[in-house]
Amino acid sequence: MVAASGRANDPDAPTHRTPRLSLLGGFGLSDGRVDIALAEGPQRLMAFLALRKQPVKRRLAAGVLWPDASAEHAHSSLRSTLARLDQAARSALAVTTAQVGISQRIMVDLWESEAIARRLVGPHESLTVHRSAATEVDALSADILPDWYEDWVIVEAEAWHQRRLHALEVLADDLRAEGAFGDAASAAQAAIKADPLRESPRAALIRVHLAEGNVSEALREFAQYRLLLQRELQLEPTPRLQRLLDEGV
Repeated sequence: MVAASGRANDPDAPTHRTPRLSLLGGFGLSDGRVDIALAEGPQRLMAFLALRKQPVKRRLAAGVLWPDASAEHAHSSLRSTLARLDQAARSALAVTTAQVGISQRIMVDLWESEAIARRLVGPHESLTVHRSAATEVDALSADILPDWYEDWVIVEAEAWHQRRLHALEVLADDLRAEGAFGDAASAAQAAIKADPLRESPRAALIRVHLAEGNVSEALREFAQYRLLLQRELQLEPTPRLQRLLDEGV
């Protein structure tokens, strides 16, 4: 009897892998298993397309990415950038003669984190236990492409910064209401780390401490924030934050 042949158990058989593009905390591209090294030009192209989400006309991509070049030279730079991509990197793009975009088969960490943020700040039908709270906090704990200073990055980065802070604050309040005080504190602390002068995440953390019965921690957090405001901005915490503390104590 002849055994059936197949490649299911063949260690050398190709496996389906989903390319992954990272924009949060820094640029990265992998084929699902190993990292793919890219030069600056291809990095900028992929980052721009991922931030736009939808395919764009080639002339728009060229004009944004090479703003100081003539239209002809910008188009040439775009063609050259696409030509230099290896097969693995090119599979992350959807390229036609008129448009270029990110392939629908690629995973983008920003898109995943934005979906989490939208769910958190959307209408709450009922409170449910956040079994993935640590994952959610991690997904909301990094900004877009730190140290990239081009205008098309800065605009998106600031918008995401505000969205993720809001989502972290909502997550902290939701978890506190569920009694998950440790995870709630982690969410509030992630927001504080992102913007130490912002009052709302401080309020969220103080509410967690008070709900848990840790009055001393709430007082310490308020005192630390007050000193920071005085040192950095010569300001005092708002009366609302003071009332939160007074009512909780």
